[in-house]
Amino acid sequence: MDWKPFLGLPLWMWLFVFPSLFAISCLIFRRALHAFLKPIWKVLDAVYTASGVLAAFCMVGILLIIVVQMVFRWLGWQFPGSTDFAGYAMAATSFFALAYALNHGAHIRVSILLNANAFTRMWLNVFAFFIAAITATYFARYAIKTNFMSEMINDRTQGIDQVPERLVAVVKMFGSSPSEWGAMWEAAGSQWVYTPMWLPQIPMSIGTVLLAVALWDNLYRLLITLENPIRTEKVDPDVSDKQHPKSGVTASAAAGEQVS
Repeated sequence: MDWKPFLGLPLWMWLFVFPSLFAISCLIFRRALHAFLKPIWKVLDAVYTASGVLAAFCMVGILLIIVVQMVFRWLGWQFPGSTDFAGYAMAATSFFALAYALNHGAHIRVSILLNANAFTRMWLNVFAFFIAAITATYFARYAIKTNFMSEMINDRTQGIDQVPERLVAVVKMFGSSPSEWGAMWEAAGSQWVYTPMWLPQIPMSIGTVLLAVALWDNLYRLLITLENPIRTEKVDPDVSDKQHPKSGVTASAAAGEQVS
């Protein structure tokens, strides 16, 4: 594997070892780290919500593309690449919504073992969050690497979709030094070019990074508060809050938690 050094240490240490050690610290120094992380949690919650809102806008974008495509068809005009752009918006919707959906209990898993007792539920949740965080971090790292690889080989989409070359230059500015912006803008023409593959891949990288951050974040919150930070959204509050007639637990707990 290609794990280049970052700040003098292999990248895998920054991505896997240090976050794991911090998780152990959260369990040992719970009270001190709770006060330290509480303001950070508020910022992260706002980021997750913003990601969910962005996913909603991408979903509306799919609708708008379909409507424009219908209008163009009625008028006898063409909308080249409309299907491709709708696909990009659908992919962006999925990836931007990952972290938000996680925190709102939309990632469903089989939870029969979680209902055994509180101790089992606690440590199975810790194990699940840890494995999921490792996996998501690995995925996010290679998603970003895919972006750079696509830009390096000048990979283009295989559809007929095109974008303004100046738009490509503007997006490239965010990943380059300000000293290069003038030359990049001058080199960009006014014509349209086939969509670079890395452009629709950006939402994938952002979404996977946010998912990895959300999983590590939820692991730390669980270890500090000893409570699962993810709560399943209630469909019917009047029913879900009622106690089970035989066991005395809530109906939602008797049915099994659908949290991730």
